[in-house]
Amino acid sequence: MNTTRKIKKRFIYTFVIMFLTCSVICIWALHKDKAVRTSYTEFVNYLEKNEISKADIQGEQVYFILKKDIDTQYVTDNPDYDRFKEELLLHGIDISVEDSGTDILYAVMDILFDLIFVAILVGALWFVLFKLNRQFKAVKHVDASFDDIAGMDKMKQDMKQLVALMNNPVEYEKMGIRQPRGILLAGPPGNGKTLFARALAGEAGMNFIAAKATDFQSMYMSIGPAKIKRLFKKARKLRPCIIFIDEFDGISEARNYAGQAIDKENNRMVTALLNELDGFEQNETGVLVIGATNNITNLDPALIRAGRFDRKYKIENPDIHAIEELLSMYLGSRKFSEDISVAKFAAFLQGRSCAQIETIINETLMAADRRNSDVIIKEDINEAFQIINMK
Repeated sequence: MNTTRKIKKRFIYTFVIMFLTCSVICIWALHKDKAVRTSYTEFVNYLEKNEISKADIQGEQVYFILKKDIDTQYVTDNPDYDRFKEELLLHGIDISVEDSGTDILYAVMDILFDLIFVAILVGALWFVLFKLNRQFKAVKHVDASFDDIAGMDKMKQDMKQLVALMNNPVEYEKMGIRQPRGILLAGPPGNGKTLFARALAGEAGMNFIAAKATDFQSMYMSIGPAKIKRLFKKARKLRPCIIFIDEFDGISEARNYAGQAIDKENNRMVTALLNELDGFEQNETGVLVIGATNNITNLDPALIRAGRFDRKYKIENPDIHAIEELLSMYLGSRKFSEDISVAKFAAFLQGRSCAQIETIINETLMAADRRNSDVIIKEDINEAFQIINMK
């Protein structure tokens, strides 16, 4: 049985117990009063004749017992004037004053409603914290490497040095070299920014936590900054660890002080990110933040300055060399027919993203498969372009 089902059962049990408790109290209140109802005029007659032995004042009711009939309890309305109790005492009546059953019922109901409200509030807060704890799953063994990436040779070389630095921080500190705190990957979508971050984690043998801007958005104010703090707290516990945030501009837009609620929440998230990144300055190593964005111009300048995001890479659409590598990776053992030049096909694909190229190749392979052939012909390529409606 998973944790979510256990939580639901606990809430159901709690509400059932509260409902039964309320029902018992209501039934008790309804059946408690078995006294014989009399008018206040009759009560006054009994009083003047000194026939009342005991009286119990309960809220708006007066319960009393006659001397001649001690086994029967009577009830009348409480006149509630200032000298009422004094007058009863002057007649030698044993009196007591207590809350009525209705008053007790109201008090108990108030307490129960307060408890229900507190339980709902605590449950909601606990559920939010539970979701925060469950969010941002860490991958301990990333099944990706630089071999999975076509092109980006300069970046791969830079990252290999970074891998060595993060795995041997003490040695590099002796040389006066510190670990970069953040890396920003910018460029059009579909060119492997996420894959590059995963490959870096795989090469370094580091824990990897992937998040995206929508993970921090909430209908409740200040939840976004709380999630950011929770993310970095988790990463620090799992050091060495890489935090990858996709759609980075969604939580780090340039701050706007127009006063609208959405602007205030964005400002809080940017401030939370600044605080967490600045926390790395306390000789803290082992956590690397990688942000991916399609539009670097939207980011807050204070957030991406040197010292916070030390390295910035622009990942463009693949060049001819990278496209040829992609063709080799995606085609595997499949071959083109003799009338198709790999170089010309690669040149034709130039200007498209890695994701677009992968889609074209996949549809081409499917077209060849429909012909039950291992050899790709021009008709397969044309059919692939028709299917994905690209020209």
